[in-house]
Amino acid sequence: MAIQSHPLAWSAPANPDLTRGQRIGVLLSHGFTGSPVSMRPWAEFLHEHGYAVEVPCLPGHGTTWQEMNGTAWDDWYAEVTAAFARLRATCDQVFVCGLSMGGGLALRLAAERPGDVAGLVLVNPAVNSVDPRLRVVPALKRVVKGFPGIGNDIKKKGVDEHGYNKVPLRALASMLEGWKSLRPRLGEVKAPLLLIRSTVDHVVDPSSARIILGGVGSADVREELLTDSYHVATLDNDAPHLFEESLAFIRRLSV
Repeated sequence: MAIQSHPLAWSAPANPDLTRGQRIGVLLSHGFTGSPVSMRPWAEFLHEHGYAVEVPCLPGHGTTWQEMNGTAWDDWYAEVTAAFARLRATCDQVFVCGLSMGGGLALRLAAERPGDVAGLVLVNPAVNSVDPRLRVVPALKRVVKGFPGIGNDIKKKGVDEHGYNKVPLRALASMLEGWKSLRPRLGEVKAPLLLIRSTVDHVVDPSSARIILGGVGSADVREELLTDSYHVATLDNDAPHLFEESLAFIRRLSV
């Protein structure tokens, strides 16, 4: 196992003996103000089944929310593409998984590299919000640095995703602009898609799933609902089911 430069980032090599001789990679991207902690159990599960995994720590995450305010959508995307390139250089196929904002970054990658992304697994992905408070963020970011945090939306007791307790507004404004530029490009996404969504999510409203499912150009699309988890489903009660569904999806599409 090789650890990335950031102490929270995590990676592990492929074991072709467990994947019919194929070197299959999986990139997992965490969400806004979160950290790789939210993805590590999923990554470890996939690695145990023979897959190479990369869980990058997005710039500005895993440090302080003030530092995150100096980063933006394109910085986070650049880190995702760098991790994808590492996997693509050594693997026969690469799948991309994302939680929340990580799902939006995964969709952008699939839109820009349709021939390289073998499949997408998105968990409570975010590309939109109907929250009216977000309308004032572009102006408010000039006078207010942060709002109360949105982390730890987890039904399972005693679980901590190790996210920030404040939302950095400049970073939030950048994410909203990223969503705005991404939505018109969803038709360019051709990769098979498994969208896994919690029926109760206090962070991402159902509009994102509707937009994604109605907008992607993928011919192979399936939605899976989780009834015993909130937003951070990768650490919640339904996590084992989520992991198994993603494994079945990847196995089906591996050639």
